[in-house]
Parts: sequence; C-alpha cells; structure tokens
Amino acid sequence: MYDLIIVGGSAAATAAGIYAARRKLNFKIVTTEFGGEVATSGDIENWPGIVHTNGIVLASDFRKHLKSYNVEMEDGATITKVEKMPDGSFTLQVNKAGNGTTSYQSRAVLITTGVHPRLLGIHGEKEFFHKGVTYCTTCDGPLFQDKMVATIGGGNSALESALMLNDIAKKVYVINRNPAFQGEQVLMDKVQEAKRIEIVYNANTTKIIGDQFVTGLTYDNGDGKEHQIDVQGVFVHIGMVPNSGFLDIVEKDRLGQIIVDGLCQTNISGLFAAGDVTNVPYKQIAIAAGQGVCAALAIIDYLNKQKA
Repeated sequence: MYDLIIVGGSAAATAAGIYAARRKLNFKIVTTEFGGEVATSGDIENWPGIVHTNGIVLASDFRKHLKSYNVEMEDGATITKVEKMPDGSFTLQVNKAGNGTTSYQSRAVLITTGVHPRLLGIHGEKEFFHKGVTYCTTCDGPLFQDKMVATIGGGNSALESALMLNDIAKKVYVINRNPAFQGEQVLMDKVQEAKRIEIVYNANTTKIIGDQFVTGLTYDNGDGKEHQIDVQGVFVHIGMVPNSGFLDIVEKDRLGQIIVDGLCQTNISGLFAAGDVTNVPYKQIAIAAGQGVCAALAIIDYLNKQKA
C-alpha cells in the first residue's frame, strides 16, 4: 500500500511530489498526460525567478525535477474511481491506456487533475475538430502559417492565443461575445496594438462552417443579421471545466470544482485536492504550485497522525 497517490501531472502535482519525495513518502504520481494545461500554455512571464519561458519548457522542467528525486510516475493512465475503504484507506481504479485496468491502494490521495477546455456547443464544432477547430494554440498554431484564423473568447487565454497567432497567421480575428476583454491589461494592450489582429466585440459565434476543413464561421451581434468571416482555423478559448467527473465521493460547487479548506482538505478525511480542479480562485500556475506544497505538508501531518 502507498502512503500517497497523486492524481494528475502538472504544477500542483509536481510541487506536491517534490515535497513528498523530500519527506521520503512511499508514493507515486498517476496522470493521463504529464504537463497538463501548463504544457499547452504559450509564453510564460510570471513564474517567479524566470523572466521568460513557455509551457512546453516549463512542463519539461517539472518532469526533470521529479526525476531528480526518482519519483515513480505513471503516464497515460486515467483514474476512473476513488473509493474509501472501511479501514480509512483508499482504492483507486485505473484505466491503463491500452493495457487494461488495475487498482491501487493508498493511505491518502491528492487530486490535481486540473481542467479541460469548455466547448462552444455549436454546429460544426465537433465535425471540424482537428480539421481547423482546436483548443490549443500552442499545439496547433504553427499549422496555420499565413492563414486567416479566429480566436474565440475574451479572457487571458484568448488574448494569449491571439498574440501567438499574430506572429504566425496572415490575419487574426478575435471574437468576443462581451463588450470588453476580461484579462490582464498588458495582454489587452498588446492585442489592441497588434496590426494583424481585428477585434469583434458583442459577437456570439453561432456556427462553424466548412467542407472537409473549416472555411469560416458565423456570428450574431444583436442586429438581427448573420455575419460571416472566412477563416481556415478556429481557436476556442472560452474557459475551462474541472476534471472532477470521476470523483463522486467529495463535495463540489455548482461548477464542479472540488471544495477544499485552507489545508487543501476535502470533506473526506485523507482525500485532498489542489490546483485548478479546486474552488480556490485565480487559476494560475504559481497558485497551483503553492497549493500543491500546502497539500503535501497537510498530507504528511495527516499520515503522521494516523501512525500515532
């Protein structure tokens, strides 16, 4: 039986893993895809001590740091269920990508599964996924060199997407359903100053059109007319949804975020959560990492009390 299983593989998991390793816990990290949302981030200029990096590099650094402590990691595995046993321990059901299922037992569990992109839910979105529709500008942006593209959204992720595409695409439309952006001022200023970016405010995207691949999208701006723009790429950045659906034993808020206290404890003793999957506000890499540290220390205290 493990002392701890960390579910997830991004900033919170890495920070918790480092602290758990330094305290010599018997633990492992189980993740579907190491790096998580960090790996899909573009330029990162707010990670303390590093003036400039990007998501791919930072995620790689996370892995290197964990490997330096010989942390046991299982990539490509998905936790499908977490159950609390009569003795207070936990059983985790695991789907091992192409290798069947298994289960692990642990005295404590830390959930750091993060979030996934929110869908538009409009015609053409699913039909043209990976045929012009994408949710990851870092991953797919380079495929649209000198093409016409649109980024949908009005927050930081949409602004970052637009700026990244400004260096790649021929033209970038930013489709924002609100009358103003809701993001960092420095990003808003850069977007508004960029020569290749055109902003469309008060625009609700209604459908994505195409043949074999995306050829355009339509939007409604309240004037009773359907407006169309011709683009080959549609980058959707309208928010995130917590990856908490597999967990049915903890208390969540109306958004599906796992409710935690100041020590990252859920309502289930021995089950902790950290990072973007929780109800802690301000989804930032640095905050997720800090939560991971807090959770690890709280788990160490919890385990020590169990042994006493």
